[in-house]
Amino acid sequence: MTDSAPGPGDLQCSAKGCRADAVWALRWNNPKVHTPDRRKIWFACDEHRESLSQFLGRRDFLKDVVPVADRDAPPRPEGTGG
Repeated sequence: MTDSAPGPGDLQCSAKGCRADAVWALRWNNPKVHTPDRRKIWFACDEHRESLSQFLGRRDFLKDVVPVADRDAPPRPEGTGG
């Protein structure tokens, strides 16, 4: 039994009902709940990247969008999100 972190091919899109492989990591936080440096992650396929980003953006939760492989990279400075 191996104990390894999931790779990009093991992650699925967070959109309801979507089973596609994730391509994007949408890093966000809710300032009423999380400390400023905390990042939660939703995953998105190419098809759902925009709709999930808009959902988080309308709530001012979206911090940045990075390729799935970069999901654990340090947060980007404010205003440089993709």
